[in-house]
Amino acid sequence: MNSQSDSKTCRWGIMSTATIGQKNWQAIRLSGNGTVAAVASRNLSSSEKYINQLQAAVPFETVPEAVEGYQSLIDSPEIDAVYIPLPTGMRREWVIKAAEAGKHVLCEKPCALSYAELQEMVEVCRKNSVQFMDGIMYMHGPRLNSVREAIDTKIGKIKRITTQFSFFGDEEFDEGNIRTNSVLEPFGCLGDLGWYTIRFALWVMNYQLPNKVYGRMISTYKRDDSPNPVPMEIECGLQFADGVTSSFYNSFLTGHQQWAHVSGTEGSVHIPDFVLPFEGKEAKFSIFNSQFTATDCDFIMAENRTEVVVEEPGNSAPNSQETNLFRNFASLALSGKTDEHWGEVALMTQRVMDACKASAENDGAAIDLC
Repeated sequence: MNSQSDSKTCRWGIMSTATIGQKNWQAIRLSGNGTVAAVASRNLSSSEKYINQLQAAVPFETVPEAVEGYQSLIDSPEIDAVYIPLPTGMRREWVIKAAEAGKHVLCEKPCALSYAELQEMVEVCRKNSVQFMDGIMYMHGPRLNSVREAIDTKIGKIKRITTQFSFFGDEEFDEGNIRTNSVLEPFGCLGDLGWYTIRFALWVMNYQLPNKVYGRMISTYKRDDSPNPVPMEIECGLQFADGVTSSFYNSFLTGHQQWAHVSGTEGSVHIPDFVLPFEGKEAKFSIFNSQFTATDCDFIMAENRTEVVVEEPGNSAPNSQETNLFRNFASLALSGKTDEHWGEVALMTQRVMDACKASAENDGAAIDLC
């Protein structure tokens, strides 16, 4: 039985003072159906400092409560839902405890250390009738529906999906960020960035699992306080039953890129910024239906490109993908009806990610999923 309030406002508890919570604090403020009721950290002073900093920038009418300890947060009857941006190695424990306390759970990605672990987490949420969702924001952006229509109607039969999500981490990142510690984030760049590229391919394929998965580890890194090396650069491939193939590249060693390209028998769709749209009031993607003709000695390649523009403002606006994520989640939490789709697609993403890592650690041997 969850502790949902009778109001039309979802009372959020933020579990940790992670940096990503700063953007999501604002998203909750703009959602119109949510408020940050409390922030928990391992020590009270960290929670207080975090709240004071963000409340000064984006204030809530009622100042959120500073809480010491994560258990105190989920025990509170003043919390309806928890946002959990803790390291992956800690998520299982707190997702399960939150669900058993009747709190709805928005979990950052990657959601778990393994498919089996995530199965347990999702099942506990289901048994306790609480919503589970992962934190992929682009799934809630206005542009995605237009991209879906273009894929379904403008490019013929899908044949190929390619994506890249990467950024360059400096020495400070390598030595001090949790994403290079194998206890906290054993999937490295595959978990942090591959969760997005895998989900995109699954979404394009209407959540059809690939038959086979391949992975090639290009580079790993082991810092002194990490028991094992973590992936720093990886490329992976997916093969689907109807002949569609997909490949993606993730890296902490390559400059920032986040593009996706879907090729069909009659054209293609290209998105230059599929994860986080470039700042501005509009998001774009392109449809290509180029033509090649040959007559005698004349060879002509004609580009037929349609640029589609969708209103999708930056994260400081009420219709941003970040705000939509928290608004959509709160709507489910307040409705009393859970949507199991989100747990199911998170499980699919985890299963493919696990297989990619297993293949990469076994010299690229194919992993059968179906």
